[in-house]
Amino acid sequence: MLLSAADAIETRALTKRFGARVAVRDLTLRVKRGEIFGFLGPNGAGKTTVVKMLLGLVQPTSGAAAILGRPLESLEWRRSTGYLPELFRYQEWLTAREVLGWHAAVLQISRKKRAAHISNILNQVNLSERADERISTFSKGMQQRLGLGVALLGDPQLIMLDEPTSALDPVGRADVRALLPQLKANGATVFLNSHLLSEVEAVCDRVAVIDRGSLAAIGTLDELLGQFALRISFAEIGEPLAEYLRSRGASVDGRTTALFERIDQSAVPGLVADLVSNGAAISAVEPIRRTLEQRFLELLSDE
Repeated sequence: MLLSAADAIETRALTKRFGARVAVRDLTLRVKRGEIFGFLGPNGAGKTTVVKMLLGLVQPTSGAAAILGRPLESLEWRRSTGYLPELFRYQEWLTAREVLGWHAAVLQISRKKRAAHISNILNQVNLSERADERISTFSKGMQQRLGLGVALLGDPQLIMLDEPTSALDPVGRADVRALLPQLKANGATVFLNSHLLSEVEAVCDRVAVIDRGSLAAIGTLDELLGQFALRISFAEIGEPLAEYLRSRGASVDGRTTALFERIDQSAVPGLVADLVSNGAAISAVEPIRRTLEQRFLELLSDE
């Protein structure tokens, strides 16, 4: 099966069975080069199995996948892929600089470039001041930063992050959110597996939702969130105006406010123009967009 070289990740009908249980069923998706891609799903949805298949750690039962234009079975893409697993541990007697140095050697980064590259990575993940201290002195959050640093070694084209902020405090999470667009600006593709929906909503270009092993939705945030609520405030809502608003699907709250619970963005200008032409005195128009969390829960309930 010929897959495109234009995408960072492409899967076609990717399936994984464990005995009689189907963990992932016919997963077809494309992750574009240079985007931040969010991968969401409830516990047990198959997210971890998908990530492990994409990394070559679990063999698919059927289907096909390509990473950076190379077949999943190839080894060529692995040097250009960084990975931060959800669970990991480094030897406690090593320093952060030594951990990065060991992984840099495995990646065959030249000795001439290695020291400067490691210093840059330490700076990116805010560990420069603790670079020569042993891992045994690190908090879980600091170890998470170090794991992210390991994933960034060698300036990979594709960076797979599995719950990268799970152990971080709010400041650390903000640092990671600020780092991801920088990686994108440098040409990297980021695949972000996270249960923090607000985080995904803040940084991702596109999002996929998986549930019970199948793809439930995929698209940009605008495509996924689609319709939004709209609150319109009036100087006064008389009974004729109230009847008209109800006929357009709004609920009227008191004498001054109407709420449209779901409305397409493209319909708003025409609605406002109709109201004004019929003599309504509008004081405010307030769009209320659904959050990714609300849409996520809707998708799961639809399944």
